[in-house]
Amino acid sequence: MTQPIPVNPAILQWARQTAGFSVEEVVLKLDRKSITAETIAAWERGESAPTYPQLETLAYRIYRRPLALFFFPDPPSEETPEQTFRTLPEYEIDLMPPRIHFLIREAKVRQLNLAELYDNINPAERQIARDLSFAPDVSAEKMATVVREYLQIDIAMQTKWKDSEEALKSWRHALEEHGVFVFKAVFKADDFSGICLYDEQFPVIYVNNSKSKSRQIFTLFHELAHLLFRTGGVDTRIEDYLNYLHGDNRRIEILCNRFAGEFLVPSRDFARRTKGMRIDDASIQKLADCYHVSREAILRKMVDRSMVNQKYYEDKVREWERAIASKKSRTGGDYYRNTGAYLGEPYLEMAFSRYYQKRISTEQLADYLGVKVKSVPGMEAMLFRKGVAV
Repeated sequence: MTQPIPVNPAILQWARQTAGFSVEEVVLKLDRKSITAETIAAWERGESAPTYPQLETLAYRIYRRPLALFFFPDPPSEETPEQTFRTLPEYEIDLMPPRIHFLIREAKVRQLNLAELYDNINPAERQIARDLSFAPDVSAEKMATVVREYLQIDIAMQTKWKDSEEALKSWRHALEEHGVFVFKAVFKADDFSGICLYDEQFPVIYVNNSKSKSRQIFTLFHELAHLLFRTGGVDTRIEDYLNYLHGDNRRIEILCNRFAGEFLVPSRDFARRTKGMRIDDASIQKLADCYHVSREAILRKMVDRSMVNQKYYEDKVREWERAIASKKSRTGGDYYRNTGAYLGEPYLEMAFSRYYQKRISTEQLADYLGVKVKSVPGMEAMLFRKGVAV
């Protein structure tokens, strides 16, 4: 598409300014002789408009904004990170890398997309983030019991899953069935495992796909806890941020971790399985495989129950992290299958359903999927290979 397209010039200007770029800096980043500062200024005044490829470059590579945003009637009124993540201290928000800020913006646009695709009504009959809520003084054990009963997945079913991959898919499906939309992304920031945005109709969880499957499972339930406290949240491994929290915010952040640990490894069941057990690498791995959680989660449970001391825990975690770092490798995988996994079947199915009903165009479908128009056929082929009904 080489013809100019009717984007909102006010949003072009807003996106540039909120990204912190001058017009001249945008020209340098575009690195195209045919585009000058006056060209950009004319786009922002509405006197001319970019072509679709030019807009894709601006949106995805420079402004780091979802492309659909540029067709909105008005610039969105965005909450500040401090408003969205009230349980995080200001210094922690300041430390968030640009990639995390981009994912937060993307998650907000995904919520708008969900509202459009589903006509502002969450399709789930039972919605956990609507039906359940907890006070900051609830016990992790009580909270875990109520949530497990709501999801109707007992510990026997959990421990029968083949491996962590099956467990992650099963837990994700359970949350999506109950009104929570789960997306994956490559965070490119090792200290961050997940984020969530609360919304009455369309609560969203983002999980760092670069983490192990067992870590992603823990993140799902850390973020679910935030949603049940009606807050946005971040799952981070930066240890000292709790020292900067006070009152309910501190209690909630501590509870989110305790809830995830108690939900996935119930204390009563854990006590039964570990009675008389010799604690070593093999027994820790066996328990991790049983519950489909990380060895670190098992060891933390042992610390909490005074089965091992803090030094043992810290030494083991460092040892495991060194081993993981030495084995880490980068594999690209299949682009279309990865993108489909990141988006999730409910979102993918609904976007294509609206497309086949001729309610959205190919360009709009590409916007919803976060891909270029030329990639839509590949996404469609992947969808039919998976056998998803649309």
